[in-house]
Amino acid sequence: MTVAAFETAAAPGAERRRSGTLVAGAVIVSAVVLAAVLAPVVATHDPLAQDLTGGLQPPSAEHWLGTDQLGRDLWSRIVHAARTDLRVGVLAVIAPAVIGTAIGLIAGYFGGWAERIATYLVDVNLSFPFYVIVLAMVALLGTGDIAIYVTFALVAWVNYARVVATVTAGFVRENWVVAARGGGLSHGRVVLRHVLPNALPQIVVILVGDIVFVILAVVTMSYLGLGIQPPTPNWGGMISDGQAFLATRPWIALFPGAAILVTGVGFSLLADGVADRVRSGR
Repeated sequence: MTVAAFETAAAPGAERRRSGTLVAGAVIVSAVVLAAVLAPVVATHDPLAQDLTGGLQPPSAEHWLGTDQLGRDLWSRIVHAARTDLRVGVLAVIAPAVIGTAIGLIAGYFGGWAERIATYLVDVNLSFPFYVIVLAMVALLGTGDIAIYVTFALVAWVNYARVVATVTAGFVRENWVVAARGGGLSHGRVVLRHVLPNALPQIVVILVGDIVFVILAVVTMSYLGLGIQPPTPNWGGMISDGQAFLATRPWIALFPGAAILVTGVGFSLLADGVADRVRSGR
């Protein structure tokens, strides 16, 4: 069998794997998002209601995943925490995507001084550890959503800028960009109407993957007491609350940890599936 014939025979299997990854990720993410959206409906109890006489109960018909040390229903808190963490995770990637894409488009399109400035900004950004910036923002803005959004706006734009700059620099040499400029179109029109739409698939791939990173970072910040604050349900805070009971009441920390794992796997599979589709041009 020739190499070409072998690749042709193997292509359907590879395509099925790519489609399977994308579908699996989409199903998991859809299920998590649906649970978050329908949290007021699917929750069996008020996630903030305390019952000090019913604390640390194991899973049962009344409390599907048990209760925490304050008698709060874990299932209800987990699905409401999904609303909080997904909302913060999605909103926190918007500003970095916009900032990084803008910097990457300018650096890649104009090159020269623009590229040097972008490279300098990237180097400065990478010289500061992520959690040093987190601590600085918490000191300036306090804990909560705003500090999270500002932190990721300052930090997470780098990948977008790098990828978009590289892609844009390649587009600039293409005949269709040269023809657009020769036809009298302004730089802004060429970038926004022609270059940006062609760079969007790469941006979407980074965006989906970044949601995983942001959610995990938000969970870590909340676990350390720097992110979402009580009494708002959030997975990081729930794991922190359950840490003291791992030996005797492990479900308090394990169930929110499982929710994080499922969500992370779902978004990772979705990002891989989208990336495969982009690479295959479909």
